[in-house]
Formats: sequence, structure tokens, C-alpha cells
Amino acid sequence: MSNIQHPEAMECNMASDILSRAEVESLLSAVDGRDPDAASEATISRLRHRDKISPYDFKRPERVGKEQMRSMQTMHEGFGRNFGASLSALLRTIVELKLTSVDQLTYSEFVFSLENPTCFNLINAPPLEGQLILDINLSLLFPIIDRLLGGGSDSTPPNRRPLTDIELRLVSRITDLFCKELKHAWENVIELDLSIDRVESNPQLVQIVPPNEVVVLSSFEITLGDARGMMNLCIPFNAIERISTRLLSNSWVSYGKRSATPESIDRIGRRLTKSMVEVVVDLAETSISTSDLIGLRVGDIIATEKDVGRSLVVSVEGRPKFHAQPGAFKGHKAIQVVGQIPGP
Repeated sequence: MSNIQHPEAMECNMASDILSRAEVESLLSAVDGRDPDAASEATISRLRHRDKISPYDFKRPERVGKEQMRSMQTMHEGFGRNFGASLSALLRTIVELKLTSVDQLTYSEFVFSLENPTCFNLINAPPLEGQLILDINLSLLFPIIDRLLGGGSDSTPPNRRPLTDIELRLVSRITDLFCKELKHAWENVIELDLSIDRVESNPQLVQIVPPNEVVVLSSFEITLGDARGMMNLCIPFNAIERISTRLLSNSWVSYGKRSATPESIDRIGRRLTKSMVEVVVDLAETSISTSDLIGLRVGDIIATEKDVGRSLVVSVEGRPKFHAQPGAFKGHKAIQVVGQIPGP
């Protein structure tokens, strides 16, 4: 057999294998992505694929949902306002306290971000599992201690040393106030029994959870005169994992707006039963000139337009509540309630 082809047949085959100019440009456009239709379809495909993918950092896993983080931020903002007001009353000076951030990170990142020495308080919070951490910068605590001991407003550079036993006793007034206000902030979610377990100066020597365990860190900035420092509340995730569903914002709002029950009314009533209130009885009212007031002497009589037969008004905490008649009881001046004043 002969494999020799005719020259005219070879020319025809070569001509059929050569691409035209339009076909070459079409192929190059498809390869380079310059085809508008192909490019748009590829872009849409990439965007759809990207929407289904979310980045995940194994070093900082986010185990707390966004709704729960927003709920904790709302609670701790209210806590910051109340604690700042209570701290101002305790120190008898203006204290500015604001929540700067609520983040989730690993326990090791939190510990290595703190100063050494510091005031590292371990808090028991039953029925939550484990412990919470309250860290207060010494740059803030030394001016507070100076204020508690009667010092002035002049701030001195803080010493980089651990707190003494006497200073720890003074700081306990601050931490006890912190626990009281934090318990009040969380009462709509869960009733906490907060107490300080112990205080450490080196945070790296304390490990309440594994280094890679996720914690929720609420940071507060406190300003006292010229002194400024940070206060950090660290809540491990395993402590709130069991009640995480209660931290959803909708659930938390429902806790705050729940309707009164007979049990809650009875509980509040028992607490108010022993409350002290101010009771004032208005005998009469009149107006006199300043010269007559200056000229008053013992035995002078001030005339009023009030009829002796009209009932007196009894006010409770500044609000008129009852009508009464004057009299005496066992040798003491007294009033007899004869009616109630309608109103709220």
C-alpha cells in the first residue's frame, strides 16, 4: 500500500485545519475572560460561591452568636451607668465610666494583654459554672485608694508593685460594689450569687480555663480626675454555655418586659412593708410679711384662714394621700385618718 497523498488533497486538509481570524479572537477572548457574557457569568458564579463561604479562624473561634453579644453589650452598658454612679457616691467625686468594647477572644490572648502586676480578681458566680475574672489596672486603683484614705485630687505616678494587704481591704469595697451592680444587671437573665474568691497580682499564674478556650471580654474605661485606667470583665464561654439561649436579645427583652405575677407582686410587697417613709401633716398655711416674721416673739399668735372643722391633709413622701382630724392619744398629739385622697 502506498501512503503518498496527492498534493491537491494535502492542501485541502491543511486549509481545513487553519482557524479563521474571527475564530482565533473568539478563543482568546474566552481564555482571557474578555467575553462580556462569559465574564458576567463567571463573576456571578464566583459571587454565589463566595456567599456560601464564611472565613473561620481556628485561633479565634467565634462560639458566641451576634445576638448574644448584642445582649451582653446592652446589659453591660446599663451596668456601667449604675456602677459609675455608685462609684461616684462612694468616692464623693465625679467618676466617668463607659463601656468601650465587648469582644470574644481566647483566654491566652486576654491574659497576655494584661499588665503585670495588676489586680486580678477571681469571682465565684453560682449557678454559673467555673469563675469570672475582674481585672482592674493599678494605674486606676492607686488614685482610688488615695481618695478613700482622704487624699486630694492631685494624681501621682502609680508604683509598679502588687497591692499590700491593707490596700486589698480597701479595694474590696470597690469589688464588692462591682459584684452588687453586676448581679443587678444580670437579674433579668439569671440570679447570680457573686463573691470574690481570691486576688492575684500576676495574671499569667492563673488559669481558670484552657488557653484556647473562648472568653467574652467586656472592657470599661474609668476616668477619675486626671487618672484613667481600664477595668476588664472576663466571662468564659463554658460558664454561660448552659444559659446561652437566655442571652438572645428577644428573649432578654421579654425578660425585662414580663408582666407582673401574683408571686412577684407579693414579693415586692413584702420588701416594701418594712420601708421607712416620711409622713407630713399640713395643719394650716398662711402668708405674712418679712417685717412681721422678724418681729415674731414667743407667745405671738399667727392667724390663718383655715376652718378648725376642716380636715387636715396627710402627705406621704410629698404626695397627698389622706384626710385626717387632729387629736390626742395617750398624752401625745395625734391624727385620726378619716378618708383617702383619690389619685395615683
